[in-house]
Amino acid sequence: MALSVGTKAPDFTLKSKGPDGLRDVALSANLGKKNTVVLFFPLAFTGVCTQEMCDVTAGLKGYSDLNADVIAISVDSPFAQEAWAQKNSISITIASDLNKTTAKNYEVLLDDLIGLGSVSARAAFVIDKAGVIQYAEQTPTPKELPNFEAIKAKLTSLN
Repeated sequence: MALSVGTKAPDFTLKSKGPDGLRDVALSANLGKKNTVVLFFPLAFTGVCTQEMCDVTAGLKGYSDLNADVIAISVDSPFAQEAWAQKNSISITIASDLNKTTAKNYEVLLDDLIGLGSVSARAAFVIDKAGVIQYAEQTPTPKELPNFEAIKAKLTSLN
């Protein structure tokens, strides 16, 4: 199961691909500045993942109004993530955990998903400015979305 509330969030530096090329995305960039919502999702170009990231993109201002940055992470390559984001008008930061280290560190790596091998589970974390996990959820199945109302309520309580 996912890391628990009160745990120091493992830092990560992952690659993200955008119009300006590859860039590093690090949790530590937000420390002392803003809270961070980290969303793990199994795979780009799948129905539930597309729905989740499109919904989060549509409500992105709500997160920034709560002084939070959103980082979505999957085991896809940054190039596949960029193509998927462009195709679906997804504008949140998506980072590649191609080597699966971050999913392992957050204890959300599934051993096998429908015979495709290991991928990250669908999970959500709210990490405060000090780098401590304040909300942690791994959904029972990859088909279920995290409780975004609870995530927003936790962000509200941190401000």
